[in-house]
Amino acid sequence: MSNADVIIVGAGAAGLLCAIEAGKRGRSVVVLERNASLGEKIRISGGGRCNFTNIHTQPENFISGNPSFHKSALSRYKPETFLELVERHRIAWHEKKLGQLFCDRSSQDILGMLKKECSATGVKILTGCRIETIQKGFAVTTNLGVFECGSLVIATGGLSIPKIGATDFGYRVAKQFGLRVATLRPGLVPLLFEEPKELRTLHGVSFEAEVRCGKASFRENVLFTHRGLSGPAILQISSYWKPGDTIAIEGIGHRPKRFVQAWKENEWSVTPSGTEGYAKAEVTAGGVDTNELSSKTMEAKKMPGLYFIGEVVDVTGQLGGFNFQWAWASGFAAGQNV
Repeated sequence: MSNADVIIVGAGAAGLLCAIEAGKRGRSVVVLERNASLGEKIRISGGGRCNFTNIHTQPENFISGNPSFHKSALSRYKPETFLELVERHRIAWHEKKLGQLFCDRSSQDILGMLKKECSATGVKILTGCRIETIQKGFAVTTNLGVFECGSLVIATGGLSIPKIGATDFGYRVAKQFGLRVATLRPGLVPLLFEEPKELRTLHGVSFEAEVRCGKASFRENVLFTHRGLSGPAILQISSYWKPGDTIAIEGIGHRPKRFVQAWKENEWSVTPSGTEGYAKAEVTAGGVDTNELSSKTMEAKKMPGLYFIGEVVDVTGQLGGFNFQWAWASGFAAGQNV
């Protein structure tokens, strides 16, 4: 049996930043990761270059059952703070567009930075660690032994991209301790629709458009796929779309000739039949109900010592580095208090 002040389940963006902050405060920290390696989502993000934050981050860039919940954490850990860490480690970066910051070289630079910071603060990371049970108090039984702690942080992410190890573990822990979980659905995901026969020639065609669903609208590229629509504007609107909703698409400026021939109107509406699901979703919308957590510390109100951070919480960022900024900010908030 091992004792630690803090156990963090999940060695992703939120979990690692939380570990670093807790370690800086002199807390003994153990991070338990089910995968053989850490930060798989960091590694594959941004085409392997990691869109690690967005300098224009505002509360309006996030969806949550409580639109005010994330304001506290975001105000206390800003993109500039993470950028200072990146620059201190001499990681070359660039702004791609719309405030999106990427590594010049590779997402491995961000992973390496987080590992170094964990090492410097005495954080212990165990990979290949599968959790069997969690008991109040907290005792965590795993294939590597039993760990006891006063503060337990759940940073296990959501259901998106199961091929890199995504599971529903965090939601099951929340329910075990009596916390509500807001309805889960794929976010930032391509949409499917039963296309009119005129559009079957358009696979691979991309054009700039304004895409609207309800009160949400985005102006970026739209891409026709073999099964429906993708591209940044569609991924953005997908997080706001609910089954049965209609999406309006208005072409801006030059539109490809094939599109004009197939669809004569300047604006057209489509009712998607569904999404490509969690396999293609960049994030999971919904999650641990924010009314169950302290917005200042991320601690469960009903269960002192239990914290939830990152994607497992019902806070979903738009495309473009916002989800990483939520991971850093929520990890920092918990790290100051565990």
